[in-house]
Amino acid sequence: MFKPKFNYTHDIVNNLLEITSAREIILNAYLVPKWEVSLRKEALIRATHASTAIEGNPLTLEEVSKLAQGRKVTTTRRAKQEVLNYLNVLEHIEKYQEKGKIEEKHILNLHRDITKETLEDPEWEGKYRKIQVYVGNRITGEVIFVPPPPEKVPPLMKSFLQWLNSRESFKLHPVLVAGISHYEFVRIHPFVDGNGRTARALATLILYIRGFDIKRFFALDDYYDSDRIAYYNALKSVDQNTLDLTGWLEYFTEGVKISILRVKEKVLQLSIEKGRQRKKGQIALTDRQMEIIEFIQRNGKITAGDVADMFKITRQAALKELSKLVKLEVIALKGKGRGAHYVLV
Repeated sequence: MFKPKFNYTHDIVNNLLEITSAREIILNAYLVPKWEVSLRKEALIRATHASTAIEGNPLTLEEVSKLAQGRKVTTTRRAKQEVLNYLNVLEHIEKYQEKGKIEEKHILNLHRDITKETLEDPEWEGKYRKIQVYVGNRITGEVIFVPPPPEKVPPLMKSFLQWLNSRESFKLHPVLVAGISHYEFVRIHPFVDGNGRTARALATLILYIRGFDIKRFFALDDYYDSDRIAYYNALKSVDQNTLDLTGWLEYFTEGVKISILRVKEKVLQLSIEKGRQRKKGQIALTDRQMEIIEFIQRNGKITAGDVADMFKITRQAALKELSKLVKLEVIALKGKGRGAHYVLV
C-alpha cells in the first residue's frame, strides 16, 4: 500500500493551526443565506477559471462568470467546453464518492466529466493511459519529470486509493490528505490529458467529504494560478528517489491558509453584529431551501408555483417550504392573490 513520506515542520504545523482557526470562525459566523450563495458561486467561478487557465484555457474570469450564468461567450468550442465541464464537476463534487470513500470508478468518472468532448481522442475520457507521457511546464516548455510507464498506472492507482480510504489516511488532517493526494495523482499521471484539473478537483473533493470545506467557500486553484511558476517549482521540488513530500506540503498548506484567510475576511465583513449572532446563531438551510434562495437571486423573486415546478411537489407543499423560510426571516411575502411572491429579506 502507498505510504506518504513527510515531516511535520514549523511551517506546516503553523499553517494547519491558522487554517483550523480560520475555518472555525467561518463556520460559526452569522451569515445571511444569500451571502452564503454568493460566496459559494464566487469560489466556484474563481476555481474553474484558475484550474482551466493553468492548463492553457484562454477565457478570462469575467467570461467564465458569464458562462456560469448561462450567457454566451465568443471563444472556441473546446475552451468553452473545458470551462463548462469544470463548473459542472465542482457544482456536483459530492457525487464522486460513496459514503466518504473514493474508489476507482469515481476517479474515472471525475476525469470523464472533466474532459468530456475536449480530448483529441474521445476514447481517452475516463480511461487510464496506455501510452508514455511527459509532464512539462506549459510556460517554459521544460520537462519536469517522466511519469511511470502505462502498465504501472493501474497498480499504483490501486495502492494510492487503498491508502486514501485507509484508517491511516483518516487520522491525518484533511488538508494534508488533500495535499498528498494532489501530488501523488500528478506523479502517477494516470491519464493522457486532464491530470492537473483532475488532481485539483480531487483535492477539493477530499476537503469536502472530510468535512473541511463544507460550505465550499474557498478556491484553492486561485492560489496556484496566481503564481504558476511557483506551483510548477513546488511540484518539481519533490525528489523522485525519496518522494519526500515535506517541501510540497509546506507550499500546499500555505496555499490553503492564504485562500481560507481571504474567505475569513469576507465572512467577517458580511457578518451581522454580534448581538444578533448570539441571539439567532447561524442559519442552517437544506439543499432545497438553498435552491429556492438561488432562484430568487437569479430572478429577483419566486412564487409558490415556481417552487412546485422546481421540485415536482403540490402547491400546498411549496407554500410550506416558503413559510419555513419566512419564519427564518430569510424571505418575505410581497403582494396578495395571484400577485403574491417572495423576495429575499
